Amino acid sequence: MTAAARGGPDWWRGGLLFLCVVTLFATVDATAKHLVGRYPAPFLNAVRYGATLAVAVAMLAGSGQLRFWRTPHRGLLVLRGLMLAVVGTCFMTALLWMPLAEATAIYFMAPLMVVGLSPWMLGEKVGPRQWLAVGAGFCGMLLIVRPGGAVSWLGTVLMLAATLAYAMLQLLTRRMAGQVDARVQYGFAALICMVATGVPAPFFPPPVWPDLADWLAILAMGLMSAAAQVLLILSLQRAPASRLAPLNYFHLLLALVYSALWFGRWPDALALAGIALIVVAGLTQTLPSSAALSTKRGTP
Repeated sequence: MTAAARGGPDWWRGGLLFLCVVTLFATVDATAKHLVGRYPAPFLNAVRYGATLAVAVAMLAGSGQLRFWRTPHRGLLVLRGLMLAVVGTCFMTALLWMPLAEATAIYFMAPLMVVGLSPWMLGEKVGPRQWLAVGAGFCGMLLIVRPGGAVSWLGTVLMLAATLAYAMLQLLTRRMAGQVDARVQYGFAALICMVATGVPAPFFPPPVWPDLADWLAILAMGLMSAAAQVLLILSLQRAPASRLAPLNYFHLLLALVYSALWFGRWPDALALAGIALIVVAGLTQTLPSSAALSTKRGTP
């Protein structure tokens, strides 16, 4: 059994990197919610991924890997890039009709999909403790959003598409861990996303061009997305996707904080109970089991 599987140092490093990933993604989502009411989603995504591609090209040029298309596993890399493009496009478009917290909550069916698909796509073993933790986190999510109310059906469909794509993105990243350099994975994703979002962008020009503050916010989305993608690859090289999946719920907590402080949507008592349940569920995966600790103490 590897150190990552036992919850050793590699897994702890992977978990911390993954927390940085979800923090960056949550900030990108909140910024997108702030901007998407004024500017079309295709325009925002094109500028965002243009900045991301510029960072990717600079990184690959600095490492002498600018001809990254010669790498093996090109089919999986293209598929991974398309999944990221679907996530960005569907999520941002859904924010036109849905509040940030509700949209993010639907998005967090992704950990369930990762856990459910990882045994078949990756051959990873998923134990009862992981299923229980993810199920508890899902129940906490239901307490927060209490679906069945006035949630847009179109926004829900878009968010479900983004959810499935994000789960596939994590699984594909884990599948190529150790086989394809992280910078090459990132370069492929940036290029595919730029093409996929850049093609429709000319058909959706902004009614008014952004001022300096909004341009900075849009570019910041691209830079944060770039950093998150690199850290996501590094985290999944250090820990199984199914073990990191419950940490995705930290993104939901941040979405609630942003909703409260940025958009004025404060959680009620049931939502706070849901938050507590999600935190407990995440901690059961973040902390190593007693068996792992006993094994570690007994190792010379």
